[in-house]
Amino acid sequence: MIKQGVLAILAATVFSLSSAHAQDLVLEKYFKGKTHAKGEFSAINGVKRSFDVALTGIVKGKTLKLVEDFVYSDGEKARKTWVFVKQPDGTYKGKRDDVIGETTISIKGKVAEYTYLIDLDEGPGQQIVRFHDKMVLSDDGKRIANTAIVTKFGFPVAKVKVDFTR
Repeated sequence: MIKQGVLAILAATVFSLSSAHAQDLVLEKYFKGKTHAKGEFSAINGVKRSFDVALTGIVKGKTLKLVEDFVYSDGEKARKTWVFVKQPDGTYKGKRDDVIGETTISIKGKVAEYTYLIDLDEGPGQQIVRFHDKMVLSDDGKRIANTAIVTKFGFPVAKVKVDFTR
């Protein structure tokens, strides 16, 4: 009888310790304030471009405004701003100036997945590609690993890896 009680207490302690570290990804919690990221874009033609990103997240109610200041390895700088709105079903709707339409982010536990269209040609032409992103929150809640496959006409043409840190 005593052994069963001790085992039950031990099992409950182990469960509570393991669940204390198991955090679900909540965008407005993770990205509120300052975040930093390093990443690399790799195209199938061998072109690679690395970048650093300073992110500032502003939360107002159900809206997360995420300002991304990019500095690319060739010295180019760019600012991109996402606006995400949390929906009643727990998903997020997101828009950005260079994104065609909007994206819907679905989160299951530590994993967020979303897809969106971008016109990479800033001139009068069009070079529309689709990003298929997957973000995974680390067990300690301090890092997110983001991987994206970039497709054109349904065929993979590039990949992107981004590591976010708090």
